[in-house]
Amino acid sequence: MPRTALLSTILSITIAGAAAQEKPLPVKVVVVTMFERGADTGDEPGEFQYWVERSKLDRIIPFPQGYRDLRVNHDGVLGIVTGVGTAKAAASIMALGLDSRFDLRKAYWLVAGIAGIDPADGSLGSAAWAEWVVDGDLGHEIDAREIPAGWKTGFVPLRRSVPYEQPHQTDAGQGEVYHLNAALMDWAFNLTRNVPLADNEAMRNERNQFDIPNARRPPFVLKGDQLASSTFWHGRLLNQWANDWVRYHTDGKGNYVTTAMEDTGTLQSLTFLAKAGRADLARVLVLRTASDFDQQRPGMTAAESLAQNKIGKYTAYLPALEAAWRVGNTVVTKLVENWKVYRDHLPGEE
Repeated sequence: MPRTALLSTILSITIAGAAAQEKPLPVKVVVVTMFERGADTGDEPGEFQYWVERSKLDRIIPFPQGYRDLRVNHDGVLGIVTGVGTAKAAASIMALGLDSRFDLRKAYWLVAGIAGIDPADGSLGSAAWAEWVVDGDLGHEIDAREIPAGWKTGFVPLRRSVPYEQPHQTDAGQGEVYHLNAALMDWAFNLTRNVPLADNEAMRNERNQFDIPNARRPPFVLKGDQLASSTFWHGRLLNQWANDWVRYHTDGKGNYVTTAMEDTGTLQSLTFLAKAGRADLARVLVLRTASDFDQQRPGMTAAESLAQNKIGKYTAYLPALEAAWRVGNTVVTKLVENWKVYRDHLPGEE
C-alpha cells in the first residue's frame, strides 16, 4: 500500500475510533416538527422556527442521513424536522434513533405540528392532545364511481371485504393504530389546559360561519385523537369517513379531531426503536394545533375550500404555530426543570 494511502487509512481509523469512544449526548426531550419554510430563523416561520428562536436551539448538528440538520440547546432539548409525509417522517426518526451520537433511552418525544380540525370538536387555533393515532392510508379502495349501493365509502380496512367489517380485528404491529400513554397525555393536558392561545378577527369571522358550538369557541386546549394520512384530504364527506375510520380502528374508544400527514410514520419508527431499546414508547406525546378546518364552511363546496388551503395561507396558520410552541413548550419546560424526577419516573404515574 502506498505511504499516503496507509496514512489516510490510519487517520480514518483513528477518527472513527475517537468518535466511537465519545460519550453520546443524553437527550431529555425530542421536539418533532414536520416542515420549515426557508431558514430555521429570521424569516416566515414553519413548525420549527419558534422552537429554534425561543427555546434557543442554537447548536446545529449535521444530519445528512435525515431531512434537515438537527438543533439542540444546553438543556438537553433536541429539535428535528422530519419532512412532510409518513415516509420522510419514518426515515428521519429512524435515522435519529440509530444515531450513536445521541442517548435517547430516557428521552421524551413531543410531536408538535399544525393540522386541520373537525369543527364538531374544536376551533381554529385550538390545540389537541392525542391518545390514539390512526393511519388513514393502509387499506383497500375502489373508485367512488363504483361504490356499491349501501356502502358509506369506497375505503375498506386491510384484510376486509366491506367498509367497517365486523368483528373488528387489527393485527398487532401492522401500523394501523397506535395507542399512546394515556396517563402521560392526561398529565400534559392538565398542565396546559389553561394556556392562553392566540386569536384574531379573521379566525372569528371564519368560525362564526359554522353553526356548531365547538367551532365557534375561541381557541382552547382539548383532548382529541388523530388520523394521519399522506393524502391531504378535505371536505365534509371525508370528515365523516375520518370519524368512522378512527372509531372503527379504536373499537369506539377514539374520537377523531385532527388531521396529520406524518405521525404514524414517526410512531412506526419509534415502535421499532423501542424494541431495540433505543426509545421508550411510554414517553411519546402528540400535539396538533388547528390552522384550518378539515372541511368547507357553509356556502362553499369542498373544492372551493380546498383551493383556499395553501401552506402559509391557512386562516389560523401563525396562531396555530404559536399554539404549538406555547402549549408544547409548557410541557418541555416542566420536563426539563424536573428532570431529576422525570428521568426515571413518568409524569402522570406518580
